[in-house]
Amino acid sequence: MAIGHFLLAMAWPGVMYVGTLLIGLGYGTHWAVVPATASELFGLKNFGTLYNFITLANPAGALVFSGVIASTIYDYEAQKQAHSRPLSTEDTLQCVGAVCFFLTLMVMSGLCIFAAVLSMIAMHRTKVLYANLYGKSLS
Repeated sequence: MAIGHFLLAMAWPGVMYVGTLLIGLGYGTHWAVVPATASELFGLKNFGTLYNFITLANPAGALVFSGVIASTIYDYEAQKQAHSRPLSTEDTLQCVGAVCFFLTLMVMSGLCIFAAVLSMIAMHRTKVLYANLYGKSLS
């Protein structure tokens, strides 16, 4: 997903298809893997509650990210563009070009990398547990 967000941020010709594909595959993998991972790590006793919190995390994060972070960055870029061209009284702030969402997409890419690092830490910490449960791994 980080690579997909980076590609979208660069706005090279034709790269939107590849970036969208990578981001879609990442989200699909996330929704397939997270419930199984949560049940493995925390058990099935309170799985319903845990699954509901996992399900709520996506819209809550989208609300914070799109409602606060992305809109603030977009308005800032639109203000910068408004100063460079004359506005009539009926015009609203508009941002034109790839610069409008460049920083937003780079922040998303950074957050995806941060999440991958956290996942690697969780994998490393649970490796001992799984080695004790199922025997030594070959890796």
